[in-house]
Amino acid sequence: MNETGETPPQQLARNFNELLQELRVALSGVQILFAFLLAVAFTERYEEASAYIRGIHLVTVILVAISFGFLMAPAVWHRMLFRRGHRRDILPVANRFALCGIAFLAASMTGTVLLIAEVAVGGVAAKALAACAAIMFTALWFLVPSFIDRTKS
Repeated sequence: MNETGETPPQQLARNFNELLQELRVALSGVQILFAFLLAVAFTERYEEASAYIRGIHLVTVILVAISFGFLMAPAVWHRMLFRRGHRRDILPVANRFALCGIAFLAASMTGTVLLIAEVAVGGVAAKALAACAAIMFTALWFLVPSFIDRTKS
């Protein structure tokens, strides 16, 4: 038993279920973002977009697809392997994949901000807005937890 009163298998099951719940939240956002970016490509205005705007769009779509792949993988692994007693083996890898997926989600959100800002205001202002988005995602999603972890140690 651990400090929460769980046996190791119970703790492992809870940890995996918590990870899967977190992934469900992230995946909903990724799916909405992916649908939005796909819809953009089929608008009349997209046909008139510059190669630069189309490039931002394509890179952002690819980043979202990579994010989806990383975030979805642990759920697929769980479905394929959980009855075979592999939770202990896949949980650490699934955690790393979730973090990679979140990093790619941050990059794709930044790309989306850049895309919208380029269409709305363009130039240096668009790049500044995207940089602010990148800083915000990095700070909130990665630096704050690292700071909390260091202060606890």
